[in-house]
Amino acid sequence: MPNRRKEKAPAAGSSRRSFLTKLWFALGFVALAEFIAVAFAFLRPGKPAARPENAEAIVTAGKIDAFAPDSVTAFVRGKFYLTRLADGGFLALSRKCTHLGCTVPWVATENKFACPCHASAFDIGGNVISPPTPRALDIYPIFIENDIVKVDTSKPIKRSEFKAEQVTYPKKVSDRITG
Repeated sequence: MPNRRKEKAPAAGSSRRSFLTKLWFALGFVALAEFIAVAFAFLRPGKPAARPENAEAIVTAGKIDAFAPDSVTAFVRGKFYLTRLADGGFLALSRKCTHLGCTVPWVATENKFACPCHASAFDIGGNVISPPTPRALDIYPIFIENDIVKVDTSKPIKRSEFKAEQVTYPKKVSDRITG
C-alpha cells in the first residue's frame, strides 16, 4: 500500500491570525505617524497671525494732554502700551514678552511690566529688570500730529535695550511757532 501523506489544508484560524496581526501593525503605524505629526506641529514655531487686510496699522492714541507724565496706558486693539515717561516723552511698547511671546501686564503698584510665564520684568521704558528675557520690549514708531499721538503698529522694532533716541517728544509751543 502506498504511503499517502495527508496534506493539511491551512487552518481557518491561521489566516485569520495573520490578518489580525497585519491589521494591528497597520493600526500601530497609523497611530505612530499621527503622534509624530502632532509632535512636530507642537514643537515647530508658529507663524505670526496674519493681519486682516482691513485692519488699521495706525492707531490714534489720543491728545498729548490725555497722558500724564510717568504713566502707562494699554491699547488692547493695537496690542501695545503707550508709556509717557517722566520727562514727557512717549514710547509705544509691544505687549509681547521677548522671551516666549506671553502678554506682559503693567503692574502699577510695582511700577513695572511683569511677565506671568517666566517672571521676566521690564521697567516703564521696556528695559529688562529681571531675566530670563534676552532683550527689551519691542517698540512701535510714534508720530504726533496736531497734538494727537499716533502709533504705527504695522511693524514692531526689535531692540536690545532702551536708548534715549527711541523716545518721541511732543513739539514745544515755541517750536511750533518757529517751524
